[in-house]
This record gives sequence, structure tokens and C-alpha cells, in this order.
Amino acid sequence: MLHVHDPFRRGQVAIGALFFSLGFQYATWASRLPSIKSRLDLTAAQVGLLLMATGIGAAAAFPLVAMLMRRFGSRRLSLWSALGLTLLLIPLSVMPNYPVALLIMGVDGVLVACLNVAMNAQGAALEALHGRNAMAKLHATFSGGSLGAALLASGMTSLTSTVAVHFGVAAVLLLALSGYARTGLLTQEQIDAEPGTAEAGAAAQEAAQEASRDAGAPVDADVKKRSKWTLPTRVTLWMGLAMAFGTITEGAMNDWSAIYMKDVAKASAGVAPMGIAVVSVMMVLARLFADGWRSRWGDGLIVKAGSALAGCGLALALLSGGVVPALIGFAAVGLGIAAVTPCVYVAAAGQGSDALTLVATMGTTGLLAGPPVIGFIASASGLVWGLGAVAACAIVVSLCSTQIRWPRPA
Repeated sequence: MLHVHDPFRRGQVAIGALFFSLGFQYATWASRLPSIKSRLDLTAAQVGLLLMATGIGAAAAFPLVAMLMRRFGSRRLSLWSALGLTLLLIPLSVMPNYPVALLIMGVDGVLVACLNVAMNAQGAALEALHGRNAMAKLHATFSGGSLGAALLASGMTSLTSTVAVHFGVAAVLLLALSGYARTGLLTQEQIDAEPGTAEAGAAAQEAAQEASRDAGAPVDADVKKRSKWTLPTRVTLWMGLAMAFGTITEGAMNDWSAIYMKDVAKASAGVAPMGIAVVSVMMVLARLFADGWRSRWGDGLIVKAGSALAGCGLALALLSGGVVPALIGFAAVGLGIAAVTPCVYVAAAGQGSDALTLVATMGTTGLLAGPPVIGFIASASGLVWGLGAVAACAIVVSLCSTQIRWPRPA
């Protein structure tokens, strides 16, 4: 990693490249959904199911991701899954029919789940290794990746209507990012060197088991039990629920805010996109500063107060109606929900890799499957009720946060 000599910063930049890659890959194919819809002659309902396929793939991936994390570790899994998502852009650009499209999107969900778990494990290990907060800024780079992909899509669309060319350029950029990240990610030896990291305990257990075998002694039954996957604890389930409802809130706002501005708030065509812009800008700004807030006030208070702000702010905006209240409410959501996922990931990592895998899988499922579900609610009852459900999700996050054991401020 040239020009970055501080080990903490070097790791932060490398892991940030993975976060940027995930946001970039996701927004790349999402930006061309209208073209894909037109080429395959899909209905709106079929597009919703296509999006749902990614969420189903992510949810179904949990046992696989848990096994891969234990077998290969976060570094190798993150690099292989990032490569898989890059290569998947090729079939995404030439999908011949709807059934194949559903299959490809399901595979995309599996790979997203793998990368999401692995890169967040790297981020949590970086914090534990150096005793410094980094997770919120890492999640800010995910939003930066989405923004970068949107800008590239805008430029490529003006140059060519061919999706394959656009996705080919995106794949080259993603390969460069993976190559850049490869030399700076934490190795398993670095992770195991820090007793406070989530994966160190598992490594120690495996080492003890191996030593017992070498000495001819019977393997301790408790070590055997802990080295395998176990049922999630009550605290882990609360973390998973907080993560799922938090990512539903985040994903739904990205997908439905502009439509609300146009169809419900009656904003002009020029003002309607400001809905998603306000949410995105506030999320990025909050995540840039949130690591400092975590050090000052602690993760628990940040999640509890932030999600309550998001839910109440959005609810008041929906009750008030109009463009200005909507923009204020959307800003409250971006500000309040921004630090939820980084904080919950860190807390889950402290419970072990299986807990992190479950929580991350639930988060990925919420992010990918939540927007279509909100769409189904909006189709049945109206978009105000659909976004009302989003506000309720944010309040649920605040309630769940009271049941979680949060790490002390770094």
C-alpha cells in the first residue's frame, strides 16, 4: 500500500476499498435496471421479484458463509467474494431471459452476503487490534461507492446504450480496487495476535484442540462444542433484528424517497431527486463523524437515539405532508440511521464469527429484500403507509438496541 505507512490507516484504506467495491457493484447493476427491464420485457412485479431474489440468496447463504468464514478466514473470503461479484457483472449484462436473471440475482445475493460478513469482520478486527474506531468511516465508503457507480452510469449512458460496455468498465475498476485492497488487509496472524478480536478466541480453541491431539490427550468436550457452529444467543438475535430493521430503513429510503417526493409531496421533476440526495449526503456526513461520536458517547446511545430520531422524524414528515417536511424528515433518517449498522457489526463481532455471520446475513437480507416489501405495502395501501412502515422499522431498531450489550467507548 504505497504512501500509507501507519498500520492502522493502511488497514483502514484497504478494508475501505472493499466497502467501496460492494457499494459500487450494487449501484452499478441497480442503475441499469430500466435497461434490463426493457430488454427482458419485465413487468413492475417481475422487477420486484428480481430484487427479492438477491435477498433470498443472501438469507439462504448463512450456513455457507459461516462455514467459509471458519475455514478460510475473513481475508481470503473477502477477496474471493469481491472477485466473484466483479465477474458476475458479465452474465448480468447479457442475461437472456427472466429465469436466468432470477438465478443470477440469487447468486449475487450469496456473494454479497459473503463479502459483507468478511469485510465487516476485517473492520471489527482492525478496531480491536489498534483500539481505534474505524467502522463508521468504512461504511461511509460504501455510500461513496454507490455514488461513484451512479456517476459512472450517468457518464456511460451518455456515451453508449450497451450495458455490456458499461459493466465491462465497472469490472476493470473493481478488479483494480481488489488488487489495491489485497496487500493491506489484515492477515489471520495479525487478527489472532489480538486477544480482543472476535476471531482470536476461535483460533485459540483450534490451537488447543490440535495440541491435545498431538499430545495424545483427549480433546476437551467444551472445546469441541465451541469450535463448531452453535445456536445463536438471545443477544445475537436482538442484534440481528436491529440490523435487519436498520437496513430495511436504509434501503427503502434509497429506493422510495424520490417516488414519494414526486407522487405524494408533488415536487417538481427537478426537486424530486433531492429526496435521495438528502438521505445520501446526511448518511455520508454522519458516518464520517460517527466514529468520534462513538468514542464520546458510546455505541449504545448512538444507535438508540439515532434510530429514534430517524423513526420520529420520518413519521412527522409523513403526517405533515409537503416537500419541505419531507426533506427535513429524510434528512433525519439519513442522520439517525447512518451509524446503526457500523455499531451493530462491531457488537456482533465481539460475540464471535458465527454471531457476526448471522447478524450480517440478516442485514444483507433486510437491505436487499426490504425495498420490495415496502413496495408491496405501497401497492396495497399507498406509499404513505409504505414509508410509515419504514418509520416503524427505525423505532424497532431503537427498542432492540436496549437489549444489546454494547462495547465500551474506545
